Amino acid sequence: MLIDVALPLSLAFIMFSLGFGLTFADFGRVLTMPRAVLVGMAGQVVLVPVVAYLLVIFTSLPPALAFGVMLLSFCPGGVTSNILTKLAGGTVALSITLTAVVSLLSVLTVPALVGWAAGAFLTGDAPEINVAAIGFSMFAITAVPVVIGLLIRFVAPDFAARRERMVSGVALVLFVVIVLAALITNWDMFIANIARLGPLLVALNLVLLILGIVMARVLGLGGGDGLCISIEMGVQNAALGITVAGLVAQTGGIPEYAVPAALYGITMYIVTIPGMFVLRMLFGKA
Repeated sequence: MLIDVALPLSLAFIMFSLGFGLTFADFGRVLTMPRAVLVGMAGQVVLVPVVAYLLVIFTSLPPALAFGVMLLSFCPGGVTSNILTKLAGGTVALSITLTAVVSLLSVLTVPALVGWAAGAFLTGDAPEINVAAIGFSMFAITAVPVVIGLLIRFVAPDFAARRERMVSGVALVLFVVIVLAALITNWDMFIANIARLGPLLVALNLVLLILGIVMARVLGLGGGDGLCISIEMGVQNAALGITVAGLVAQTGGIPEYAVPAALYGITMYIVTIPGMFVLRMLFGKA
């Protein structure tokens, strides 16, 4: 099917756009602001799946959708989190660093967590999970494009600066297409479960936004860092969630596991954009 080729290629371009906007200095900030980076990484890699798990086990979602919510929670922050952090007055440098580091780290964390979640939520209906194959596929369509984009930026910085806005625009269009394709492909399941799935995803988003900034402030980080970590936790890479769902199903097309990520790709902006300004008023930037 065309979509089986178009979906990973679209994600690869989105990840290329991430690398295209990075420099090696963005990774070096792990050493210059270690506490903020470690808190942000722990929030995304550990707390996001924990919160998702707690919400899912107290709902009556079908197993496929519950698994889909967990898939979403394993994904790193979305590429647009950097823009939202800037709009909210958060620490943009920290946001870029977290997006870059956690996106590359996800090549290792996502396949392992997917294997666990399949056994926990799909039980007898679980497809055979080849963790190594998922890891290799993720490496090919996420890490490699990021590195290519990063190297182009390093070798030809002027060219990258001129083309960055265009590349980001194409990536945004591809993201919208991926989300709409996942919803349309699974429209009946989406309509049948929107009343349960929608509130759960909104609650997940709200809890992550609040938890991120509260955790940052408790651990002594400034308001700008807190806003950044809050947004990085609340804005997930929905396109990656949809693609990983396809890698897990191995049936061609976009499976029902992708519905939560697709819906979250819409609701996360509806919740996060007003939410980040409320958090800024409550917690301040200082």
